[in-house]
Amino acid sequence: MSVLFQTERLLLREFTPDDAEALFELNADPEVIRYTGDPPFESIDAARAFLEQYDAYRLTGMGRWMVTRLSDGVVLGWCGLKSEHNEVDLGYRLHRRFWGQGYATEAAMACLEHGFHRLKLESIIGRVVAENTASRSVLLKCGMVFEKEVDCFQHPAVQFRIRKPDFHPTKTYSFVPSQKQ
Repeated sequence: MSVLFQTERLLLREFTPDDAEALFELNADPEVIRYTGDPPFESIDAARAFLEQYDAYRLTGMGRWMVTRLSDGVVLGWCGLKSEHNEVDLGYRLHRRFWGQGYATEAAMACLEHGFHRLKLESIIGRVVAENTASRSVLLKCGMVFEKEVDCFQHPAVQFRIRKPDFHPTKTYSFVPSQKQ
């Protein structure tokens, strides 16, 4: 597996077909996908097929990365950067049992660090459905600022942005490069 980086508590790595069951379970929870516009996978095999065809890393040098807990290897969800519409978007999705523990913010900060310092991006956005206050809070904790109202999956949404000069990671979320394992 290709490990991208780790934080104090997390390991972020590329998806593998072995992640199919975890991804299937993640998208099967209606609360997890409530604001995403994504349907659940029809089966574990459908999730595996998605993972086998996922080529964002090769095409753009970035993508959504599986987030695992460093202490025990448990899959928490995913987080990462996605190139779309001439912007780079920060996204994240965690299993509900891991909400409210700071994992999304920690993973998001690491992804911003990666985007600004390794990928040399100048600006990163985050879009969330307006009523998704938890995801809005994550973006604010990352230092993003409100930019404008947008439409997201036919729901009122908000777009936040952070520019490289305004990114100031805290010690808790400092980037720690890791090797391929």
